Amino acid sequence: MSDLKQDALDYHQHPVPGKIATKLTKPTETQRDLSLAYSPGVAEPCKEIHKNPNDVYKYTAKGNLVAVITDGTAVLGLGDIGAMAGKPVMEGKGVLFKRFADIDVFDIEVNAKDPQEFIQTVENIADTFGGINLEDIAAPHCFEIEKTLIEKLDIPVFHDDQHGTAIVISAGITNALKLRNKQLADCKIVCLGAGAAGVASMTMLVNLGAKQENIYMIDRQGVLRSELSYIDEYRRPFINDNGAKNIESAIKDADIFIGVSGPNLLSAEMLASMAPKPIVFALANPDPEIKPELAWQTRDDLIMATGRSDYPNQVNNVLCFPFLFKGALSVRAKIINTEMKIAAVEAIASIARMDVPDSVKHIHNNPDLTFGEHYVIPSPFDPRLNEIVSKAVADAAVKSGVARI
Repeated sequence: MSDLKQDALDYHQHPVPGKIATKLTKPTETQRDLSLAYSPGVAEPCKEIHKNPNDVYKYTAKGNLVAVITDGTAVLGLGDIGAMAGKPVMEGKGVLFKRFADIDVFDIEVNAKDPQEFIQTVENIADTFGGINLEDIAAPHCFEIEKTLIEKLDIPVFHDDQHGTAIVISAGITNALKLRNKQLADCKIVCLGAGAAGVASMTMLVNLGAKQENIYMIDRQGVLRSELSYIDEYRRPFINDNGAKNIESAIKDADIFIGVSGPNLLSAEMLASMAPKPIVFALANPDPEIKPELAWQTRDDLIMATGRSDYPNQVNNVLCFPFLFKGALSVRAKIINTEMKIAAVEAIASIARMDVPDSVKHIHNNPDLTFGEHYVIPSPFDPRLNEIVSKAVADAAVKSGVARI
């Protein structure tokens, strides 16, 4: 681990500090070039944009530029470490956008604890960008921030910790259910964790056909139920008064467990009490709600996913957000709506069911890699994600009427 720490620090420091930079896209070799790039030539596109604001997409980088914005209140597994300390993560998100979808990013760290101050800051700078990726903002403020910015802005606003996670989880669940010959509407679902990812994931599963009365969402006080007075408007739809009050009673005969909480909170006894052929997505990082080795030892009929790259079926948001934004930007979508998210779920799920390319088998050092219990989610390195997911999202934007082109 000490080697990893030093390697990570060296990686971020050398040969130059940080992971991202800007580059020039036009020649700047001559005096004529500079007169076109800046004064006096730059006045011409300015005047055209003034006459027709949509020309900003023609003459500037706005159409392929996303802001990755945080307040630093929920950074990875580090918690509320502040906006500046979160900057390496935001730069890392920029790396993923560029590496997987060739989208440019400015990372922006906003030192504002008050949601309204944060919202106002983002609103004031939004004209710069083609889309806004909110990142690592703690619940419940993240719900209010995203909702308000979607209403105020005419460009896509997307909180990846909510919806990116929900989309990839839903894609994996879709394929796991196919393998188990189960219907989502019939499944009893337990979600351990009632934060941003939990609420978004259950909302997405309901959009795909799950029944809310079959969902048991659990926080530190147990199953969300009417007697708990602190439940806010975002969690309220998942109140369940069907009898279970804790995870031990809720998990009995459950078909699906989704953990977005903390380590070692699902015991072997709880797993053993689940329905036949259970689906377990234990996504706490770096230590899942139940160790895969213990899970497989306890049940030989389960499908298991984690958030880690060293186990099969990694739920990784990079499967979603670069291509979701690429699709949205390609048609200048005003928002990222439910139809676009569902299209992303279905597209990601479909790729896992295709023949796995040799290049992906080589990366994973597994010549036998194929759709099945240990491959219900495609590899982030599958080259088809870029085209298939982006196109599905773009098509859904056009069909649902939120695309400008």
